[in-house]
Amino acid sequence: MKLHREGYTIIGVGMLILGLIQLGNYYLYQSTGWLWLFGLISLAVVVIAYLIVQFFRIPKREVNASDFDILCPADGKVVVVEEVEETEYFEDKRIQISIFMSPLNVHANYHPISGTVKYAKYHPGLFLVAWHPKSSTDNERTTFVTQHSSGQEVLFRQIAGALARRICYYIDKNDKAEIGGEFGFIKFGSRIDLFLPLDTKVDVKIGDVVKAKITKIGQLNS
Repeated sequence: MKLHREGYTIIGVGMLILGLIQLGNYYLYQSTGWLWLFGLISLAVVVIAYLIVQFFRIPKREVNASDFDILCPADGKVVVVEEVEETEYFEDKRIQISIFMSPLNVHANYHPISGTVKYAKYHPGLFLVAWHPKSSTDNERTTFVTQHSSGQEVLFRQIAGALARRICYYIDKNDKAEIGGEFGFIKFGSRIDLFLPLDTKVDVKIGDVVKAKITKIGQLNS
């Protein structure tokens, strides 16, 4: 496991602040002798430090997928599997699969398929809770469409939430995408939406806990 580069500054600043808090906690204990308070604050410092570090962790995972597989782009829980009208790019019906990412999940995002990025657009917006029905269209978000070698296209969208205030992405139109390759990061919780062709074989259901680069979301029609 390694730490994501997006976390270096936050981890450094966070550890400095927590170190100062613990130093103050030590001097407070020296002056009061309140061991219970010293222990409580020390425990809180350790827990917060752990949460900050684990949020930016990048576990080592190997990609094992066939050419038509659609891999999960993020860790989290499947909260939507339904047929919807996609209005930004396709303007037709697609299968939407949404993955909610809690603050405890790994937050790096990965390409669900290989191909060529045909569309990339950033949208400023609101910061509604990630499970809100309008978060997919009203929140800060980025939308990408990758065209598979078969000609089929998959749309995937990073969506900011109430805690997530920064979406990071590293791809642009005409870039080559490799399944399981990193394309972005969302800081402090949110969700990823996928919009798949109607004839896609879907392998997940609502409530499933999924892992990026490992869980197969489905398979494009070959």
